[in-house]
Amino acid sequence: MALLIEIGHNGWYSEEDLAKELRALDPKADIRTAAEPGNLYEVTMMAVSTLKSDLPARLPNLQLVQKLGAGVETIVNHPLLAPHVRVARLKPEEPAREIAQYCLAYVLRGIRNMDYHEKAQARALWDPVAPRRPAEVTVGVLGLGHIGGLTAALMRDMGFKVLGWSRSEKSIAGVTCLTGDHGLRGLLGESDYVCAILPSTADTRDLLGAEALAAMKQGATLINAGRGDLIDEAALASALYQRRPGHAVLDVLRTEPLPEDSPLWSHPCVTITPHVSGWHLGDAISDVVENLRRLGAGEPLLHEVDRAKGY
Repeated sequence: MALLIEIGHNGWYSEEDLAKELRALDPKADIRTAAEPGNLYEVTMMAVSTLKSDLPARLPNLQLVQKLGAGVETIVNHPLLAPHVRVARLKPEEPAREIAQYCLAYVLRGIRNMDYHEKAQARALWDPVAPRRPAEVTVGVLGLGHIGGLTAALMRDMGFKVLGWSRSEKSIAGVTCLTGDHGLRGLLGESDYVCAILPSTADTRDLLGAEALAAMKQGATLINAGRGDLIDEAALASALYQRRPGHAVLDVLRTEPLPEDSPLWSHPCVTITPHVSGWHLGDAISDVVENLRRLGAGEPLLHEVDRAKGY
């Protein structure tokens, strides 16, 4: 049994660096990289960040694809992945906290008027402006799973009024939890900041289309740290001119890297970061070699995904 690593994109871990970390956790494990895959018949498990290649079709004994993170849409929707191949993801604490901190950073940037002060400095203008109190600000969180729940709790602990929305009913102390279409419209209409932290599924793709964006509070800020296809980007470009939302912070895009000719790069009301909100795997990296062991032993996997549901 061998584990083959194929990251699937640049700008993150290198495959060899990840292989070294995994080998250190289990020196006896057969861990390979896409550059040196060896005998493909021996590969029973892949570890990927994004699955875009034709490798699944060339691995006759593939049994498991391990996502190096949470979102599995490029795996479960892969046209060459056989129906019997299982999928697992990670539920790491460290990047979940990083994503929550990313959202908080942009909320704080807004309520502390940092953009305004930077522009004032460029004009040598001394112009004090009062910041908003957290208790006067409503933060909405779309998605109350592992990452969204941490984000909602962090906002709550910082003193914001927090609304949360999810497909299924949730309960988080100090957070008003909503569900359904009515709940979504209510959250969008009341929130000064909306943090989108949903997975990509059939139910969530284009969730934030023209109708939903029009329901947002005028001047609100939309922060997407979930998946790029949650937002209809053409509808967003139009909605920004209506100030619903007034600003969009996009860490994830429908196409990554974002093409150089995309109008989003130069839109005055858009902030783009290159998918960096959650970076480090932390202790969860050990789950990769543990799932390799469990696969060989016929034991239940950690964080196995329902391929039909997409999460």
